Amino acid sequence: MSTEQQIESELTGAESVLAPALAPSRASRRVLEPAERIAEVLFGLIMVLTFTGSLSVAEAYGSPQGGADVRAMLIGALGCNLAWGVIDGLFYLMSCLAEKGRNLATYKAVLASTTPEEGRSLIAGALPPVIAALLQPAELDSMYNRALKLPEPPRHVRLDFRDWWGAFGVFLLVFVATFPVTIPFMIFQRLGWAMRLSNLVAVAMLFLAGYAYGRVIHRSPLAIGVVAVVIGLIIVTFTIALGG
Repeated sequence: MSTEQQIESELTGAESVLAPALAPSRASRRVLEPAERIAEVLFGLIMVLTFTGSLSVAEAYGSPQGGADVRAMLIGALGCNLAWGVIDGLFYLMSCLAEKGRNLATYKAVLASTTPEEGRSLIAGALPPVIAALLQPAELDSMYNRALKLPEPPRHVRLDFRDWWGAFGVFLLVFVATFPVTIPFMIFQRLGWAMRLSNLVAVAMLFLAGYAYGRVIHRSPLAIGVVAVVIGLIIVTFTIALGG
């Protein structure tokens, strides 16, 4: 084996050993946390509500092409959420890279620390405050000594399967969240009924997403559900008023 191949093999081994430590905290437990999943659903609902709200305004003002363009606009809503899902997935990957980069920088700083006190400070600073407050100096020293025995860190971080899977989950949540809102247009022939039922479905989904978010953050689910509906409708109203 050549020297370059040996170095590459050592780096690959170091990456496999250190992968759990460098992984983003959310990816170390599951692909997406409940709060993140709910947020993605809310984004998708607000995006499609902007389209259906614009259609409602066009119908109210008797747009001559409103009826003919409704289905085209709904296809546009799905296309918009498709594009937004792809963009949001890319942002998710960027966030994973940024968090892995911060973890790698912290690990390198711990290895480069000149005193145990400096190493303890760096480790405590990387931990959630509630966890760091529970650890004794001896426990931080133990973590510092264990870190010094790990292999040399890789030169740079990489995206792994869980990161790509999480990005796909983000895309899927944003895109799939639009379908219940469009179903009334596939069932009813009268556009007025379809419009009203579509908006009702969207508002109900906003409430359910807010209700679920309230449970996640340990606040009143009913109150958070109502707040989610109000905020969503305000955002949609301003978007339509500004020509969105």
